[in-house]
Amino acid sequence: MKTQRILIALAVAGLLSLPASAQPLKIGTIDLRKVFDSYYKTKQADAKLKEEAADLDKERKAMVDQFQKSQENYKKVLDSANDPAVSSEERDKRKKAAEDELLKLKEQQNNVEQFDRQARTTLGEKQRRMRDNLLVEIKDVIKARAKTGNYTYVLDTAAESINNTPFVLFTTGENDLSDDILKQLNLTAPADAPKSAGDTKPAAEAKPAAEEKK
Repeated sequence: MKTQRILIALAVAGLLSLPASAQPLKIGTIDLRKVFDSYYKTKQADAKLKEEAADLDKERKAMVDQFQKSQENYKKVLDSANDPAVSSEERDKRKKAAEDELLKLKEQQNNVEQFDRQARTTLGEKQRRMRDNLLVEIKDVIKARAKTGNYTYVLDTAAESINNTPFVLFTTGENDLSDDILKQLNLTAPADAPKSAGDTKPAAEAKPAAEEKK
């Protein structure tokens, strides 16, 4: 999250540059990684991606099985083309058949490789889209909570610098909003959703999914 790192750095710099007469700061913290991973919609999206990946894997396996059968068939045709017991005319005919089988084999191999590339691209794009959409939802809840709580800043304790060192080096944890945000996000979780940290209500008491904010 390079952009996020830059924003946090700017926010910290702003804290140091405020005049003494400014209003007292109220700083909240949140473990965005924990919130994202424990959000029920994240778990649902992950499960859906795994199902799609499994379907693609089945399709790929069928293509590979067919490729292996074609390999065996090509070997048989090639062996028969080298049979000294048949006439030279028949050998030439079989060699031509072997060449045709080889072309089919290469085409099938190319199809598998193209399928792999497309599958990786498709799943990668869906994962990025899912992540971006969920982060927008989470940040909207954080902003609303920050406004009602009169927070000047909310810092992500899970964020790291470009050198993989934490931005927030110390916090007492008293203004950690992680569980409150999770509780709010998971209020609309369906009864069969996996339980996550921040869920304080039994699944049976959760609001219906139909009431979820679109």
